[in-house]
Amino acid sequence: MDLTDARYIVVEGPIGAGKSTLARRLGEALGASLLLEQAEENPFLPGFYEDPARHALSTQLFFLLQRARQLEGLRQGDLFQPRTVADFMWEKDRLFAAQTLSADELALYDQVHRALSTSAPTPDLVIYLQAPVELLLNRIRRRGIAYEQHIGSDYLQELVAAYNHFFHQYDASPLLIVNAEHMDFLNSADDLALLLARFRDVRGRLYLNARAGG
Repeated sequence: MDLTDARYIVVEGPIGAGKSTLARRLGEALGASLLLEQAEENPFLPGFYEDPARHALSTQLFFLLQRARQLEGLRQGDLFQPRTVADFMWEKDRLFAAQTLSADELALYDQVHRALSTSAPTPDLVIYLQAPVELLLNRIRRRGIAYEQHIGSDYLQELVAAYNHFFHQYDASPLLIVNAEHMDFLNSADDLALLLARFRDVRGRLYLNARAGG
């Protein structure tokens, strides 16, 4: 893929995978604007991690509406739009909803999701970060966000499985699947350079595993 063709790049992965860090580094390297999740704006999120059953629907609907507003300005094929790097994709919201909502709540959520889906553009490139659950938990603990400390390994394991299942079938965009366990995009210029060098090789899907030499 020619980087000049990738106007909308999305970094995805489960909680603690390093999405926002990589999105910021790519934004700097590519001179791109950033579109980042604003989880701290969701007033229901702390309550969700303490009592998921009570706050799941309100939490997910807030995120759904928030992401629809964030994506509203992006339109595929707009030649005047600057390159954008995002740390979320539209489809990720339902992955979380399916893990947390009851059947009736999910049916309501899906009605709202379908009504808003036309506003979501298709990325030119998706980067999917994978990492073991134990590493994800360690990163969550280290960054010290109070309400995230309620996240358990069982919830993360289910979320990782949902992500893997989704991206196993995903074919809407070129996909770069990155084993991020031994990569440090925050502090290693070499790791970032390795990732950028692989952009030109992505056609359908490509795997990047630094431990195995790529």
